[in-house]
Amino acid sequence: MVNVTFAGLTVQQFLDALAGSEPTPGGGTASAITGAMGASLLVMVSGLAKSRTNAEDEKAALARAREPLGAVRDRLVRLADDDTAAFNDVMSAYRLPKVPEQEKAGRANAIERALQRATTVPLETLRECYHALELAPVVAAHGNRSAASDVGVAIGLLEAAAAGAAANVAINLAGLKDAAFKSQASAETSSLTANVAARAADARAHL
Repeated sequence: MVNVTFAGLTVQQFLDALAGSEPTPGGGTASAITGAMGASLLVMVSGLAKSRTNAEDEKAALARAREPLGAVRDRLVRLADDDTAAFNDVMSAYRLPKVPEQEKAGRANAIERALQRATTVPLETLRECYHALELAPVVAAHGNRSAASDVGVAIGLLEAAAAGAAANVAINLAGLKDAAFKSQASAETSSLTANVAARAADARAHL
């Protein structure tokens, strides 16, 4: 599926697109949308009329978390489109002719650039999931008790989205030649993955 803005689809249309015979949208797009769903739940809980104890400082803390969580949600929705576009660019690069010799070099460079972009997009998805989980402990600690399950679902969705993004980074790194880029992206992915787990555990401890 090419030139689609996934935010403009119904849920059914998006699921049909995922289930379709085309390679896109795929796991990277699904991960970004999953993360956006998790962030959205945190936005919802942070905006409820009642907080944990209804104290003013709790409401203030939730209000401070709400806007950046909404920004994370919006960026993840954009990354869903970016991921599909990046994958399509990789496929286009691989379809470039292999001969003559000068075109081989151009093809290799195009593939490298496309794979780097296809790595950077899920890495950004992973970063955004971490940013949402940085704020999740605030929502878990101060949010309305009746919405604790919503926060729990949000945490799980963000963890799943982060794991999916990390898997997409890894599979694209395998095809890259640039050792410095691979090393930096791999190290950041490992660090973010560990931080995601730590923040998720912290948030759950407040439920």
